[in-house]
Amino acid sequence: MRRLKIITLLGLLALSPISRADNSHFIALSQQQVDNLGIKMGKLEPVSRVPLFTAPAKVIVPPSHEFIVSTTQAGLIVKMNASVGDKVAKGEVLGLINSPDLLALQSNYLKAVGALKLASATYNRDKTLRKEGVISGRGEQESFSRYNASTIEVNQARQLLQIAGMPAIEIKQLDSTGQLASQVSIRSPISGRVIERMAVSGTHVDPLSPLYRIANLDELWLEINIPQDHIDDVKIGDKVQVEGSLTEAEINVLGQSVNPENQTVLARAVIKTNPSAVRVGQKVNIQHLQASDAVTYQLPDVAIAHHEGKTYVFIREKDGFKAIQVTILGKQAGGSVITGNFTGDEDIAINNASAIKATMLGLGNTE
Repeated sequence: MRRLKIITLLGLLALSPISRADNSHFIALSQQQVDNLGIKMGKLEPVSRVPLFTAPAKVIVPPSHEFIVSTTQAGLIVKMNASVGDKVAKGEVLGLINSPDLLALQSNYLKAVGALKLASATYNRDKTLRKEGVISGRGEQESFSRYNASTIEVNQARQLLQIAGMPAIEIKQLDSTGQLASQVSIRSPISGRVIERMAVSGTHVDPLSPLYRIANLDELWLEINIPQDHIDDVKIGDKVQVEGSLTEAEINVLGQSVNPENQTVLARAVIKTNPSAVRVGQKVNIQHLQASDAVTYQLPDVAIAHHEGKTYVFIREKDGFKAIQVTILGKQAGGSVITGNFTGDEDIAINNASAIKATMLGLGNTE
């Protein structure tokens, strides 16, 4: 019985090698065993910033980069060319609307053009007659007044057509042919992406009815709800990172009031790197990154082992590995930010830390 107790005690000591006072332990592994475990080696990656806290955020489009495309005339939608997600160019036709009101505007324009031609001819005739002394100066002035009034009416009718969505080239064609067009072309005011479509073909729309929402996605913002406890930790120019990605943004606006419902302060950050990794309207979590005075490194999570409430990484040494206790300061995309007693030049096991730990505890099979 005493022999059994001694064997059991020795076994427990063998299974608890990382409880030493120096927080390190050597795990003997041959190169063949390392290869069998599929362990890969790498260097520590220094980082200068540490995640301080996490906060919810939403990806938005800057107001100046977003437009609602509306119809200017009442009518029947006969065609919708763009779908959500489509890339569109400035001036591209997004849809067509049959509009009786457009016919009336074109008719009024042609009448105004005809009246202007008549007024111009009358004025030119009266100028000649005035020079010849046939009519008085007052007659010439009256003709000139009617000519000016006709010019104003033509300009007004032309602007109404432009407001209705008729481009200059089509107005010029109307001048030359006199043929009326019943369809209004709905055009994109900017180059960008269709974020939302608000109507379908075959429906009747009133003036100013919204049809599309289009956004230029070259620049995106984050609206961040900063927890009240961390308001004093944030300042203009601070960097934040979207969890689970390499997307980073810079805070450029801090709100001056606290939301009474959730006790947060609204902050805005401009996305500076990797904007394609997020989408408009997406809800994300961000990490506030703060410069660290300590020497910190980033390692993949698979390079880190946990045992009895402590955290370890494994440094390659001759004929094996040494387990070194570290402290996790925060999480970043692709891994954890750690600090520990390193020179910075060590060869680190960057994967399969759990397999090394199992071997260290006598639970693994390296054959």
